[in-house]
Parts: sequence; C-alpha cells; structure tokens
Amino acid sequence: MIHPSPLLRQSLLADAVISGGMALLLILAASLLAPWLALPAAFLRNVGLFLVAYVAFVGWVARRTDPGTGLVWAVIALNAAWVVASIGLLFTELVAPSLLGQLFIAAQALVVGLFAELQYIGLRRSGAQLPA
Repeated sequence: MIHPSPLLRQSLLADAVISGGMALLLILAASLLAPWLALPAAFLRNVGLFLVAYVAFVGWVARRTDPGTGLVWAVIALNAAWVVASIGLLFTELVAPSLLGQLFIAAQALVVGLFAELQYIGLRRSGAQLPA
C-alpha cells in the first residue's frame, strides 16, 4: 500500500486530462490536421481512439485511494513506450510527416516523457520501494 504524494496524484490527473484533450483533438480534427502534419487522418484518428482507453486507465489509477505501485509503474511504462514509439516513428518510413508534423510528434513525446518523470518522482515521494 502506498500513500500517493500530491505530485503523484496531480501528475496522473494531469496526464489523463491532457491525454483526453489530445484524444478529442485527434478524433474530431484528424481530417483538418492531416494535411498540415502530413500524417494520414486514419492514423491520427486511431491514435486518438487508443488514447481514449489510455485516459480511462490513467484516470482510474489516479482516482484510487491506493493506486498501487504496480499500476503506477504500468502508467510510467506506457508513457515511456509512447515516447520511444513516437521518436522511433520519426526514423521509420511508415510515415513522412511535414516539419510541422515532426515537431508535433516530438513535442507530444516530450510532454509524455515529462509526465513519466513526474510520475516516477511522485511515486518515490509516496514512499514506494523502488529499484536503485
């Protein structure tokens, strides 16, 4: 059992809110964003739909009295995987984003990485036993 620090709780909630906003943007405006970012509208929409499930999970973890170390680690791991996948996408030939698209991908990866770091620090402040 952990007693979530304010930083942990706030970073989880902020992650859910910001990711929810991104989900709405990508779902509702995929066709408008696609030409600017040079990313397929279907790709953007599917990413938005994935984020809906992610937001539900992170929101659920954030609202628990005891979020549990394992669940918080799962959120951190998902965020880390998102960063790696986002940056990796820029080095593949799966898509050919415009400069604006590249900046969009890099910026959202940076924000997600920041959430992962804040959640890790918040978990440490919660008194959770972490590997050295």
